[in-house]
Amino acid sequence: MSFSVLDFVIFLGYILLIVIIGLWVSREKKGHQKNAEDYFLASKSLPWWAIGSSLIAANISAEQFIGMSGSGFAIGLAIATYEWMAAITLLLVGKFFLPIFIEKKLYTIPEFIEHRYNTQLKTILAVFWIALFVFVNLTSVLFLGSKAIDTILGTGDGSLIVYSIIGLGLIAVAYSLYGGLSAVAWTDVVQVIMLIAGGLITSIIALDYVTPDGGVINGLNHIFNVAGDKFHMILSRDNPEFNNLPGIAVLIGGMWVANLYYWGFNQYIIQRALAAKSLGEAQRGIAFAALLKMIIPLIVVIPGIVAYVLYAQPEGTNVIAGVQEAFSKPDGSINFDKSYPWLISVFVPVGLKGLVLAALVAAIVSSLASMLNSTATIFTMDIFKPYFGAGASDKTMVNVGRTTAAVSLLIAGFVAPLLGNIPQMFQYIQEYTGLVSPGILAVFLMGLFYKKATSKAAIIGVISSIVVAFILKMPVMELPFLDQMMYTMLITIVIIMGVSLTTSVTEDDPKAIHLTSNTFKTDMIFNVSSYTILIILVVLYTVFW
Repeated sequence: MSFSVLDFVIFLGYILLIVIIGLWVSREKKGHQKNAEDYFLASKSLPWWAIGSSLIAANISAEQFIGMSGSGFAIGLAIATYEWMAAITLLLVGKFFLPIFIEKKLYTIPEFIEHRYNTQLKTILAVFWIALFVFVNLTSVLFLGSKAIDTILGTGDGSLIVYSIIGLGLIAVAYSLYGGLSAVAWTDVVQVIMLIAGGLITSIIALDYVTPDGGVINGLNHIFNVAGDKFHMILSRDNPEFNNLPGIAVLIGGMWVANLYYWGFNQYIIQRALAAKSLGEAQRGIAFAALLKMIIPLIVVIPGIVAYVLYAQPEGTNVIAGVQEAFSKPDGSINFDKSYPWLISVFVPVGLKGLVLAALVAAIVSSLASMLNSTATIFTMDIFKPYFGAGASDKTMVNVGRTTAAVSLLIAGFVAPLLGNIPQMFQYIQEYTGLVSPGILAVFLMGLFYKKATSKAAIIGVISSIVVAFILKMPVMELPFLDQMMYTMLITIVIIMGVSLTTSVTEDDPKAIHLTSNTFKTDMIFNVSSYTILIILVVLYTVFW
């Protein structure tokens, strides 16, 4: 089906709406010039529902819509463990990490490292995070997003990728560069509604088409009956995808490392909670995000399984002309990440196609805007201000932030097309981020909860963790990458403890975090939400074990 004039009108109308909202909410009020807190932390005024919506909008991007759908095709529902385990992780972050971060009045996560350890380690990690955002996060979102648009609007031959990268970048900077976190967070409320609605529409239409008789329930029953092996959360050792999701280890092993690092110590995620009106509001926002996390597999994994069934064509499946060719690469391998955009291009009708593309772009643009704002925040507050801008005015820091965001996007835009065709982009990102995240997570956890941890131990720990990660990644070790992450973190913790105990001249480190009985108290709304989410998760894992 072609992309009609009506689809273009709907799509362009959405783009215009988002830009107008972003510029309006971030306008400078009469007599008040935008300061650093306004730009980087949205004046610390975000309510719980804006925090929760913005967390999900920042998180759900091309990685999920394109990458996780591709993994749904290759692996099945088991990839949803990233989403459902993230719900538990969010609750842990809200209860045990946020109270400390908000009490310290942080702008950035590297700032915590300075509070707890020293400026040297803070600078090392700030530079690392900026590089990670620019060369991994921004580039992968731009590439996957442009690849999807190329499939939906073009022929899928890559001819629209560069133009799509430019378009996505321009939409993101149109409001985020001027407005900062305020523009990003408030537009995210609209974005998350769009991406969930658009995702559900795609899932429903795809399920309706998977059998000749039609019907969403028929479609669900059919894919469950003919692709039952795609509906197991815990993979057996003989499953070809076991190395990506190593059985029970996803519940008790490295998945915790990936999720705690991402949700607890990732600037472009946690920045929303730091901008809350209060700790209670931040925790409620976290709980709301955890609840939204529960439905994400419905809109990103199920379409991938539908695409697999249509490709494999078991008995009783609707025969779609050209499906085998659509997913086949010249070398004979399968293009898993084509699942979601292919479903949109083939099944979504005129009118709705514009809405669904708008939802996909909403997911991409909201993540781009979040990453740009966080890159700008870290560079401005952790590198420019202490080293080059002592005494700099708020206006100067805001301008530095805007310039940083623009330069970061330009670099990522040039790098993105070089990523090429990686088989499962979502898994690829997780695996290679996992080389550094275990060591950083160990440094943070020890800084939060181990009073003897010293700055020297933290620096030695984070550097040695990279060496350990590369050793464990050697083919001779034959370890799934999630297991590599868990072992790397545990070894790093032992190193930090060992160095701290042998080099510290005091009983506890002078910068240790002192916790009290009131530090981790939460209100009834957060507690009830947490128990509800945990019960739902137990049921889901029991049913789909």
